[in-house]
Amino acid sequence: MDERISTTRGRPAKPLPNPSLIIKVVVQFLQMFMPETLAKRVVGIILIAIGTTNDRISETTGLSDRSIWRLKRTINSGNLDELFTTGYGIGRPGKAKGIESEIAEELERNNYHTRQQVADMIHEKFGISMSVSAVGKLLKKTASGG
Repeated sequence: MDERISTTRGRPAKPLPNPSLIIKVVVQFLQMFMPETLAKRVVGIILIAIGTTNDRISETTGLSDRSIWRLKRTINSGNLDELFTTGYGIGRPGKAKGIESEIAEELERNNYHTRQQVADMIHEKFGISMSVSAVGKLLKKTASGG
């Protein structure tokens, strides 16, 4: 980002005093129209296109080295439509996936007062070990109908 920009007379212009601050402001502006991840990606793509080093891209946008390498690989493969799609990681499915309705029925039939009691019941009846915080998320999910 310390590149000098030529003026109309051919003299080099002064380098920008703080390019990282300018990029952060641009990312904040783009967030009005798209998620933060996509805004950072757009700025990263532009920086890749002008030949900025990976370290400098990572420093200014907050993208990880792995993300930058993936962007470069996607650009080089010609799959430019994939550059602007976002998704969630493939991660493993939740422990209670598929038995949430059974857990909800059990909660309705019996009297449980704490998340720890619910975690113990899930372990006894279904053989699934869950943390108290995971039980809280499950209870919130089942209460909201999601």
